[in-house]
Amino acid sequence: MQPVATPDVLAAIAGGLGDWRVLAQPLAARYRVEGEDPTVAASFVSAVAQVAVTAGRQVPEIRLTDGAVDLFLYTSDPAGERRITAQDLELARLVSGLAAKFRLRAVPAEVTQVELALDTVDFVTAGPFWAALLTGDASHTVRDSVFDPANRVPALWFQGTGPHDTPRQRWHLDVWLAPEAVARRIAAAVAAGGTVVDTSGAPAYTVLADPDGNKVCVACATGRD
Repeated sequence: MQPVATPDVLAAIAGGLGDWRVLAQPLAARYRVEGEDPTVAASFVSAVAQVAVTAGRQVPEIRLTDGAVDLFLYTSDPAGERRITAQDLELARLVSGLAAKFRLRAVPAEVTQVELALDTVDFVTAGPFWAALLTGDASHTVRDSVFDPANRVPALWFQGTGPHDTPRQRWHLDVWLAPEAVARRIAAAVAAGGTVVDTSGAPAYTVLADPDGNKVCVACATGRD
């Protein structure tokens, strides 16, 4: 597996893959159904599966809801690590073509991925426990992350930290958004009582806190390697 660097994926998006955005691991798109026929989205999903298999790829992660379809493209290496490859970019092009054929409307600003993050001194020790608890198999750890092959639960990654006394917030959410949605989402959170804690990593990530001081990161692909 030869992963494509994030700046190159962003260049591909700017060069013709405008339906898609980069999230924590996957390339993601959301399409909305125009018209009254609810079976159009289901037919589109079937066509995507057929195109993927014809291209020699696994059927991607697809979520079909009332009026919308979410797709997530990535390639897993033998160890289970998820990266975007040239093959994923090509499949994204094919999917975008199908979406146009089915007259679906891309809404890239709506793509979202929630990732769990846990501060830990030793993720090698903590990882198997969380993999077993979340996925049923302690071996589903990949470097500093836990991925469920069936995608039933959010990804979990371990943020390295030094030893410290409790209490201290150990868990936080990373909310991954399309770059154009970040400022609006932060403004909405602040208007709802939150505060901006740290912008030193912006635009790649901005740290917010709720009224009780619990922190959360709003993240996007902009500015990442």
